[in-house]
Amino acid sequence: MSNTSINSGQNYNRAKLWQIGFFTLNNTSTNLHLFILGFVTFYATGIAGLAVMLISTILMATRLFDGIIDPTIGYIIDKTESKFGKFKPLIIIGNIISAGTIILVYSVTHLLPDSLQLVFFVAMLIINKIGYSLQCSVTKAAQTVLTNDPKQRPLYAIFDGIYNVGVFTGGQIFVSSYLMAKHGEFNIALFTELNVYGLILSGLFAILAIVGISAKDRKEYYGLADETVKTKLRDYWPIIKGNRPLQMLSLSASMDKLAISLLRHSNVVVMLFGILLGNYALSGTMGLITVIPTLLITFAGVAIARKTGLKKAYVTSAWIGMLSLVGLIVFFLVIDNPASISLENIGMNTILFIVLYALAMGFASLPTTLVVPMIADVSDYETHKSGHYVPGMMGTIFSFIDQLVSSLAPTIVGAVVAVIGFKSKFPEVGDVLTPELFGATLVLAFGLPALGLVISIIAMKFYSLDSKKMAEIQKGIAEIKAQAEGKSA
Repeated sequence: MSNTSINSGQNYNRAKLWQIGFFTLNNTSTNLHLFILGFVTFYATGIAGLAVMLISTILMATRLFDGIIDPTIGYIIDKTESKFGKFKPLIIIGNIISAGTIILVYSVTHLLPDSLQLVFFVAMLIINKIGYSLQCSVTKAAQTVLTNDPKQRPLYAIFDGIYNVGVFTGGQIFVSSYLMAKHGEFNIALFTELNVYGLILSGLFAILAIVGISAKDRKEYYGLADETVKTKLRDYWPIIKGNRPLQMLSLSASMDKLAISLLRHSNVVVMLFGILLGNYALSGTMGLITVIPTLLITFAGVAIARKTGLKKAYVTSAWIGMLSLVGLIVFFLVIDNPASISLENIGMNTILFIVLYALAMGFASLPTTLVVPMIADVSDYETHKSGHYVPGMMGTIFSFIDQLVSSLAPTIVGAVVAVIGFKSKFPEVGDVLTPELFGATLVLAFGLPALGLVISIIAMKFYSLDSKKMAEIQKGIAEIKAQAEGKSA
């Protein structure tokens, strides 16, 4: 065990920097699957011929299903102990299931008779969510064994922030500037090429994540040393009911996730850049421009977290993200011509948009990264309070609430565009910018995300695990382990 003594002689379970960097790729692996499926609405409505609201409702329902099965996934994680470890087998199984169903969705659905398309589409998405949840839940649960050093846990956010730039910014550039230019529209050839690159990368990242967690995926890192407290399925509800930090963090993080889900939603990106600004390729270019500011924001957030605690960094970033989104609404209401925002003729409008958009994307997305090591804090809080070591349950209960709320994103988008007349298909690149479409774009891209961050900030006022509290918790757990080891000696 690699430990370093700090402060009052307390030893922490520490990880090597490369282990943190490699294991963080597990989240990148699942994010690639999420990114690929983010374009499924264009496939389902444009190629398979399914209705807009139907697809939006199906996507919401499958995310709800993902949340519903999460507690069962958490129970499986908590009870899993194999010669291959607790976490590594689930990464492999989850990635294979998720990747396989993505291939089937995009390559088979449109070939089936009309009567079978919807049933097949829904079935594949449901199975996909099982695989996705298996792999994704490990990212949260394994934080407890990777490191419990308060100076190290925030480092996850640096790696995740860098990797997410590659997935979401690099991915958007790849789709908007390369695939769209090559194929001309969202067609089968485009989806096939996207799947090939995305799924191969996802599999590679999953393998590297396994390498990163391998040395820590052992029994001596699981929970308390004496394991006198056994947890059964019936114990979960009392644990959830009595863990206020879990409740508040889940509510806050789900609002953050809803905000960033709307900001990055493929249809909202089309509405903002392809219609309001009249240049869809600009979405990829803007992503490239904001890479450095986003990374600097992540580094600053982690620096704050390492100095003053994760909670302080989380709340600060949510505030700045919310104010930036409000600033974007005011900006678009004041300027006369949104099409004046162009990199070919850079003026004050373009500069203001770049600054506000970079701040909004950088700070609004930072809480969704910081929250992963915070879930480990909540798990340690429960272990210290009750003796129950249930990182799987903590991570998946969090995911359940997160999925419950963030599943609203596709339905919200579908409902808003349906209200303004887009009932059979989503707004597409080149559509005429009407006053209704202008208002809907501002609401979806900035208004509702800002509201989500406001709710998130309020919830965090009732979250008690600041840096001082976590130091007490880690000291308490260390003392319990030392006593147990002394008795067994």
